[in-house]
Amino acid sequence: MTATTLDPVLLSVIANRLDGIVREMTNTLLRAARSAVISSARDFSCCLVTGDDRLLAPAEGLPVHIFGCHIQTANMRRYHAGDIRPGDAYLDNDPYGGNTHPADHTFMVPVFWEGEHLFTSVAKCHMADIGNSIPSSYFVLARDVYHEGALVFPGVRVQRDRRNVEDIMRMCRARIRVPDQWYGDYLAGLGAARVAERRLEELCAKYGGATIRAFIEDWFDYSERRMIDNIRRLPKARLVNKGRSDPLEGILPDGLELTVKLAIDPDEAMIHVDLSDNPPCVPTGLNTSVGAATSAVVGAIFNALEGDLPRNAGSFRRLRFTYAEESVVAAPRFPHSCSVATTNVSERLVNITQSAFAQLGDGHGLSEGGTGLGAGMAVISGHDHRRGGAPFVNRMMLSTNGGPASPVADGWVNYAIPVIAGLMYRDSIEVDELKHPIRVRSLRLVQDSAGAGRRRGAPAQEIEYTPTGGDVTAVISCDGQHAPPRGVVGGRDGTPGATWRIGRNGEPARLPNVTTVTLHEGEGLRGRDSAGGGYGDPLTRETARVLHDVLEGWESMQKAHDVYGVVLTGRIDDETLAVDEAATQARRDALRGAR
Repeated sequence: MTATTLDPVLLSVIANRLDGIVREMTNTLLRAARSAVISSARDFSCCLVTGDDRLLAPAEGLPVHIFGCHIQTANMRRYHAGDIRPGDAYLDNDPYGGNTHPADHTFMVPVFWEGEHLFTSVAKCHMADIGNSIPSSYFVLARDVYHEGALVFPGVRVQRDRRNVEDIMRMCRARIRVPDQWYGDYLAGLGAARVAERRLEELCAKYGGATIRAFIEDWFDYSERRMIDNIRRLPKARLVNKGRSDPLEGILPDGLELTVKLAIDPDEAMIHVDLSDNPPCVPTGLNTSVGAATSAVVGAIFNALEGDLPRNAGSFRRLRFTYAEESVVAAPRFPHSCSVATTNVSERLVNITQSAFAQLGDGHGLSEGGTGLGAGMAVISGHDHRRGGAPFVNRMMLSTNGGPASPVADGWVNYAIPVIAGLMYRDSIEVDELKHPIRVRSLRLVQDSAGAGRRRGAPAQEIEYTPTGGDVTAVISCDGQHAPPRGVVGGRDGTPGATWRIGRNGEPARLPNVTTVTLHEGEGLRGRDSAGGGYGDPLTRETARVLHDVLEGWESMQKAHDVYGVVLTGRIDDETLAVDEAATQARRDALRGAR
């Protein structure tokens, strides 16, 4: 690490220009993609990697997508050593080769300047269908990669001289249920990477190759210095935190106990992450790739640190990882399936890691966020009789779990799941109803579901929908319906989720957390997501905030009295609700005395 050689203003200008390039990639994908999971939900990420495989600029990509892109570009160069040239494009979705899980198709375009491979632009998109043996790109119950059935592309060249390798296109069309939709998303991902190629060439033409090379090294060194400063503010500590995934009926009756160990050394300005104390691979799709698991933990560490730290190879220099040789966490062995590597176990890893920092005391870490791809985030499929029986497969993003509380803020309502952390969009109900034969009966926040605390977790949401014009199959891969999201530093737990099938008579029947259900005319599916945990003692929450939560309908007057110790007078419906400060002080003193 050296002092900056470029002028600091120029360093900032080029850094922001790269950020703008990635955002232009993002806008291209969002506007050009065909499937709802990309064009509405924004389940994709874009980034720039150096020609020698160092993550340079991720912008605002999903946390779970980012780490591992540099491994994929390194494999691309290794697979095609001596035969990579301008005009090439490559597709990789190999979870054993650095990718997250097979559903994330990663498009890589090498960018050359003056004959040197200086950058690789990367667009990673979650595809609605990838040829799985079931109509879903998530398959929790896959026994192995053969049962999963996904098409896997380990750094495969898909374009030469900017022309498609038609053999690959035909192979995908022959195996994917909605080939036109896949091809539209393929073109969108590829187009995003090509946009970056053009913009990076313009950047190099403006500043020259020597300046850009100097920038890369200076930017990494600057990022590392920022990371060093943050870690040195922490106390020296060894943190161990555990959590447990949901059980799977007949396979994992007790779920999986997961462990994250952190050694914080402010003197050396290093954080050592030990993920080796975790179960061996399991015969399901729960195994997490090194890219997904490491991204989850890295994202949680950045959540717990202060400041807007650059997330790149420079700051990552201050993190050291230890993995097991064969494990469900970051060390899967072929042919174990990694179908849901980005969600179920990875969500738990985010929660376990960020809440571990709360062991340092009040002011550190976060609580646990709500987990699980519930009914509102199911993969739905069938034949749309409004369109002549045309097949459809799509992953929805209509509901969202409640976000975790932090030392300074309540949880986000639009959190989604821990590996997303508010960076995806929620689908438009009206657009999803137009695209698919469903009708959403209701979507609401669930009162009194949030984990109470000085800072409150976000409440759960509940959705109910029904098919229109034909049967609809929903694949639900939820992991948030047993252990509740935990509060920290005296905060209360959030509430777990649940799923029900609604019969024609309106009666609900509880479903397992992982299930596939086919809905017929007159039936419905109801899903309740989980809520975020609280941070800090609820009796220290400002009374004005409690009053606001009651007025919004997020908390009831009863919970305000029983949990927060806030006594309210008046009524909501005539706008006379107010806090009785004297009675509240007495109530809180009584609750403290009863502990």
